[in-house]
Amino acid sequence: MAAGFFISKSVGIVAIVLALGAVATIIALSVVYAQEKNRSADPGTADTTPAAPTTTAAPDNPWNRWRLPTALRPESYEVTLQPFLTPDADGMYIFKGNSSVVFVCVEATDLILIHSNKLNYTLQGSFHTSLQAVDGSDVPPITSTWLETPTQYLVVQLEGLLQPGQRYRLFSIFTGELADDLAGFYRSEYVDEAGIKKVVATTQMQAADARKAFPCFDEPAMKANFTVTLIHPSDHEAISNMPASSTRQQEIDGMSWNVTEFQTTPRMSTYLLAFIVSQFTYVQNTSGDVLIRIWGRPTAIAEGQGDYALQVTGPILNYFEWHYNTPYPLPKSDQVGLPDFNAGAMENWGLVTYRENSLLFDAAYSSIGNKERVVTVISHELAHQWFGNLVTLRWWNDLWLNEGFASYVEYLGANSAEGSWNIKDLMVLNEVYTVMATDALTTSHPLSFREDEINTPAQISEVFDSIAYSKGASVLRMLSDFLTENVFKEGLQVSSAGAGGGTELPCGVGGVPWRGSCTPHLPLPTGPPGALPQSYLHTFAYGNTVYTDLCYTWIVPITWMTRETTGVRFWLTEVSETNDQFKVSSPSWLLLNLNVSGYFRVNYNQENWDQLLAQLSTNHQAIPVINRAQIIDDAFNLARAKYVNVTLALSTTRFLSQETEYMPWQAALNNLRYFQLMFDRSEVFGAMTKYIRQQVTPLFNHYKNVTDNWATIPSGLMDQYNEINAISTACSYGVTECQDLATTYSRQWQQNVTNNPIPPNLRSSIYCTMVATGGEEAWDFIWERFKEATVVSEADKLRTALSCSPHPWILNRWV
Repeated sequence: MAAGFFISKSVGIVAIVLALGAVATIIALSVVYAQEKNRSADPGTADTTPAAPTTTAAPDNPWNRWRLPTALRPESYEVTLQPFLTPDADGMYIFKGNSSVVFVCVEATDLILIHSNKLNYTLQGSFHTSLQAVDGSDVPPITSTWLETPTQYLVVQLEGLLQPGQRYRLFSIFTGELADDLAGFYRSEYVDEAGIKKVVATTQMQAADARKAFPCFDEPAMKANFTVTLIHPSDHEAISNMPASSTRQQEIDGMSWNVTEFQTTPRMSTYLLAFIVSQFTYVQNTSGDVLIRIWGRPTAIAEGQGDYALQVTGPILNYFEWHYNTPYPLPKSDQVGLPDFNAGAMENWGLVTYRENSLLFDAAYSSIGNKERVVTVISHELAHQWFGNLVTLRWWNDLWLNEGFASYVEYLGANSAEGSWNIKDLMVLNEVYTVMATDALTTSHPLSFREDEINTPAQISEVFDSIAYSKGASVLRMLSDFLTENVFKEGLQVSSAGAGGGTELPCGVGGVPWRGSCTPHLPLPTGPPGALPQSYLHTFAYGNTVYTDLCYTWIVPITWMTRETTGVRFWLTEVSETNDQFKVSSPSWLLLNLNVSGYFRVNYNQENWDQLLAQLSTNHQAIPVINRAQIIDDAFNLARAKYVNVTLALSTTRFLSQETEYMPWQAALNNLRYFQLMFDRSEVFGAMTKYIRQQVTPLFNHYKNVTDNWATIPSGLMDQYNEINAISTACSYGVTECQDLATTYSRQWQQNVTNNPIPPNLRSSIYCTMVATGGEEAWDFIWERFKEATVVSEADKLRTALSCSPHPWILNRWV
């Protein structure tokens, strides 16, 4: 019997009618999109850059410069701090401390510059600090000291020169505010189950806030050993980077305090130092000789919210020991969930700090997305324990190697802990396509800056962006793909072994440089009109930006396949290059960048686009799932940049009525949100809504069947994510059965407030639908549940749902 499939005449007629309706909808949406986009483009308006105001140059004194001189090199610190966890008579929370730093003189100098910010000093004689030679010999007298507030220095002027090779000790006594500003040594607060406010003294030193805790040479290359002592209330625990070496009780001003001294750290940067005083509790286990503890609020730990983090930390540490071919460098790994924390997490060596929702997980309340966040963030921070902490970049201008690398290998580490998730594929959506949208803007910047471009704390903070994290990860993923993972890994092992705990310049990862590190934006390989033997290389950016700088070129590794075969990797080394293997003719097609291993978008001629669309319509599984997402995302972004017609972009979504995989659906939804914003005030918004509703209904029905009418959970990570997409999209676009499901859940919950019937994976979508369709009563109900929430991931879902009301008067009550 001949291969194929057969349908009845009536079914065929219905299919043709539906297809024509979809085509008509796409054409209508395309026309309105073009009208709306053209309205915002005013060709008569030119961008102008105002002239920079004239300023008076600052004096060229060493203390007026943001970078430290190289005449002195720190070797070790002894830091003692006493945080007061109740306010003083003025209502302020403060800490007291003293510190000494031993440094070696590299070049003769009569000036000591050390970072200090917002510290008040107890004068020693007439000066902020005192100086001794470690060997007891004479030192040049101090003639003056002062605080240079604009550049955050404590300045020590000497009468004579410090001698090269000589070691000196600088000692100071100080007081600082234990503020709630989430920087340096700061105060975090929470309310326990009895309604009592609890105060936590904790730290966030990166990038330039160790100087708020004690005077220090606060640059990443200025590595030293640290010995920390914390004086704290006896009913509180004190932890730091290293295990405690001793604890004793001491009476100070008539009160009993515990004095906990910690073992000396290995050589490390100031931004990695951490210490915490709290009443947190922990769960623990070991991985080999490494003690692992997960800390958090006592109630959260008692409820088991630290158990999942404890479960995955050991496997991730083991994976990275294998990956780097280097044992974990410290005797313990503490991880702490903080109620108030500015970053998602911080890789302090041996004492990693997190937002609670990035460390704690409660299966009764937390979704699969919460679980994935916990394992990937833990993996990211543990990756830094080697790459970033053991081996450290000299200066922040090359942050992308530090954060980009961790953002790449976090998926590898997470995959080692959750092997069934296939989580590595998510990097295409979470990192590659997310940052491509940013990198296509005219405001984008290169991965790497010149060292003299990054000086001030504000400039350093600006480097911590998606280009450093996600583009860095995407580029390293590309390098790993064409080198192979084993070769890439071996290069890193050589790099790490050779560093010896020092700092390295980024002259290539494993010896492999990439020209694109000095350029913003991304490549756009493009086929010319007609047949496809030839490839052209352009810079892809939104708008009509033209670059002539020679650095704006790439050597692009291109993987490819046709309908019949998969080819060998092709290296595009010139702006225009011919490859006869790319010749295809109908009904075959050419597909570039398999599994989106390369950091670039792809455009084709119209004939090839048509053949790809035809393949998606007849048998979409002939194209790899990641590339089905790629076709959608590339087409929509090419349309936004006016490389292709928007009709083409919208046509890439027609096959979704047959698609059940997460990645193509997520790529489509990410891009359709932009079009929804463009259309929501136009006359065809209704047609767009109807079209999306038509496309998502089969997906909704698919998951209804897979989950036995929502009674079970899909087995895989991707399936669980796509079930969420099905519910969220169907309810948002008015699928009656989905909205009825939300109403049923709402009614059941309101009848028994203590028993939430909504599966954790679906709560964000169902909560939002409840508020969007339920009016004031539903909003008030969610508001009350938000005030009662004790699990941070549940509170996040409820708080977000409160914004789903379509009624401004309801939202204004919250504001």
